[in-house]
Amino acid sequence: MDDQFKQNGFSSKNGKSIPLSHTVLIGLYVIFDGLWIILSGAVIYYLIFDLSVLNSKIYCSAIIFVLFSTWFLSHFASLYNFETFITPFQNIIKFGVVMVTAFSLFFSIAFSLDVTDYFYRNWMGYFAISSTLLIILGRIIGYAIIRFMTKHHLFARKVIIVGSDQRAKMLIEKIEKENPRLNRIIGIFDDRLKRIGPNVCGYPVLGDLEELNAYIRNNEVDDVIITLPWSADERLYRIARKLREFPVHVYLSSDMVGFKIPYKISTDHFIGVPMMEIAKTPFSDWMIFIKKIEDLLFATIALIIFAPLMILISLAIVIESPGPVIFRQKRYGYNNKIFEIYKFRSMTHNPKQEDKTIQATKDDARVTKVGKFIRKTSLDELPQIFNVLDGSMSLVGPRPHAVDHNEDYAKVIDGYFARHRVKPGITGWAQINGFRGITDTVDKMASRVKYDVYYAENWSLMFDLQILFSTLFVGFINKNAN
Repeated sequence: MDDQFKQNGFSSKNGKSIPLSHTVLIGLYVIFDGLWIILSGAVIYYLIFDLSVLNSKIYCSAIIFVLFSTWFLSHFASLYNFETFITPFQNIIKFGVVMVTAFSLFFSIAFSLDVTDYFYRNWMGYFAISSTLLIILGRIIGYAIIRFMTKHHLFARKVIIVGSDQRAKMLIEKIEKENPRLNRIIGIFDDRLKRIGPNVCGYPVLGDLEELNAYIRNNEVDDVIITLPWSADERLYRIARKLREFPVHVYLSSDMVGFKIPYKISTDHFIGVPMMEIAKTPFSDWMIFIKKIEDLLFATIALIIFAPLMILISLAIVIESPGPVIFRQKRYGYNNKIFEIYKFRSMTHNPKQEDKTIQATKDDARVTKVGKFIRKTSLDELPQIFNVLDGSMSLVGPRPHAVDHNEDYAKVIDGYFARHRVKPGITGWAQINGFRGITDTVDKMASRVKYDVYYAENWSLMFDLQILFSTLFVGFINKNAN
């Protein structure tokens, strides 16, 4: 199947590609537009003036005013949307109008405040011309980079289509007309395998809807587009509800009428394709970087603070009982993939691996004296800082469950796997709300999952900070620990 993908040009040489995001591009263009304005104003200033004689503060104020005016006007002129990024030549006049307006506003305010004499006219003229040209040139170069990257499949969103009827074919036709090709269709899934051939419009049919779930878990998928008729509302609901358990964007493509009647072009990365977004991965666009920086920053600080305590706990474990200091266990993590979690060993060492995970109970003879203390205070979780640093966990997220527990509870709790749309965490929304320790009933686990899913669907940096702050007061002492 991989060879078939490569023959159709669905992957880069190393099999990896960056999913192009309109939100990230907006941020980058805002940054670079500002950079060109600051650079042009500063360079012209340094070329014209003797720095030892002239005070530059008023010129810095002028540059900042033009910068914010340009950002404001560009936003309302729709110059920060995906369509504009890939059609820079059609918007050159609009760029020029925005820059002329920004400098006109500056001249008007400077004149009304009677400060025009403070500015050297040649500097103003060169600044206006150079900043305008740099912004336009930057947009053109950015477009050329996007074209080059998409041509070599370095920028590409991996797209799965659900359905194979006329709607799917019309959708494929529109995606293939994109220029540049921002979206790469990697396959089709449909329950009617016996009625369709091995491919649809040249794209491979990879399986039915049950196989779709396994495919998303085991492969990189950015977007899933459902092309079923809107009249099949119950079937659409079941499919969409299941797909909401995965860390992918889910779209509902237009019914037939949407492909025949003119419509407003989407500002998202699907240019020229009518559809609506019905599910979004919790971490996308800039949120990925924010979450990563948060984890690395706070995990590093925590490691520095707790390193002496971790050394003391390690020595206490070694002195009390033989066996390794660190207990390792396989758990389900992001996108339901297995990873190895680290904890301080709190029980007597058993070299034989048990087939089924047995949770510690009250007065469990396996728990050591040191183990009882570190479990009660949650200090046994400290080695998970290394899980955060290696990227398998996050500081905040749903607590990971043992593999066999995960599989058992998934069978009886509806929507259980939705908690795996984000990385597991050392602490989480469920834990600070009292759902910690042993989960010996389905009801207890269902309550924990409810909080975990709420976190996954409502993540924000402030939400994480709230949970971390609350953990300082309610998260360390575990009354349910055994």
